[in-house]
Amino acid sequence: MTVTIREIKEQDNAAVEAIIRSCLKEYGGDRQGTAWCDPDLGRFSEIYGEPEMRYWVAEDESGRILGGAGFGPLPGEKDVCELQKMYTLPEARGTGIARRLVETVLQHAADHYALYYLETFGNMTRAQSFYRKHGFEQTDQPMGSTGHISCDVFFTKRLRKDTQ
Repeated sequence: MTVTIREIKEQDNAAVEAIIRSCLKEYGGDRQGTAWCDPDLGRFSEIYGEPEMRYWVAEDESGRILGGAGFGPLPGEKDVCELQKMYTLPEARGTGIARRLVETVLQHAADHYALYYLETFGNMTRAQSFYRKHGFEQTDQPMGSTGHISCDVFFTKRLRKDTQ
């Protein structure tokens, strides 16, 4: 399968929202305190596109969106960004697509932020292993004001070595 990682376009919004909602249902995240209730879910092309806030999708050769990931400023924190809405379809997992997405996001985020933060659910153990494999370290406390009060596992990753 040939997959292209590219920045999101307006015509991708519905597909990305459907992937996110499907994944949230899969892991019991279809409730208050998660991205499920994010008022901007489905408006990605309108929100992302600034240097400090971007989103990419993985598209197969037929034009089907298989997943996506992005970053944006972490509300309430200086020089910290958040991994935002990183989800893939079940058939895309274990194919290297998520690795390509996170590498793209990290590369671009490092131009603007010193620290990367993400939140997930305790039952998303494969995702947690993935983040550890890519240099994220689990922390005990949430950061910033994401509004995702149902997330119970937190990770950070230093993006620039020139900062503490």
